Amino acid sequence: MAQIPEATVQQSVGKRALQRRDVLRACAASSLSLLAQRVVAQALPALDQDQDVPYVVTPQVVVDAMLEMAQLKPGDRLIDLGCGDGRIVRTAARRYRVSGLGVDLDPSLVRRAQQLAHDEGLQAYCRFEVRDLFDTDLNHAEVITLYLLPAVNLALRPRLKALKPGTRILSHDWDMGDWLPQETRMVQAPDKPVGFEKRSNVLKWIIS
Repeated sequence: MAQIPEATVQQSVGKRALQRRDVLRACAASSLSLLAQRVVAQALPALDQDQDVPYVVTPQVVVDAMLEMAQLKPGDRLIDLGCGDGRIVRTAARRYRVSGLGVDLDPSLVRRAQQLAHDEGLQAYCRFEVRDLFDTDLNHAEVITLYLLPAVNLALRPRLKALKPGTRILSHDWDMGDWLPQETRMVQAPDKPVGFEKRSNVLKWIIS
């Protein structure tokens, strides 16, 4: 299993203060609803600690829905931005034999994702790296998955819209402002760790 260089760990820590400020600026400049801005404000304290976009586990039922909506095909490549424990990439590898890259700024989560992929015998399909999602090359992926903050989605939107035609983008819960999705699905998620309604929205865009 690949080791994470210490220099990479230190670089990821150094980016946290900058990203917190960038998220606040994006929030202030965007057309986010007041509710979404409150969610961002509540989540931001975690950016001063160990994570940039706070890690919230995506329930497996939501992972399954996202990958079903992605309509994965042999030869597709998937990138999960803010991969956490790598469950989206690992599930895509296990069920669809699709290669995937997961990136996260938290070295401990990346190590966990690498270990789980190794334990499940999926290391040939899965790669996990400590990397800023804004520094990640998205151009070679057919599918991009996201569970980020609303303002981060908006900051990514220009790059996503510039991807090659046919690229599918799946977002857990958060939209892209006035860029409307082609498909939305409500998923009941009783084990969702946040929210009162215990359900999730999965949104899908296809680049044309």
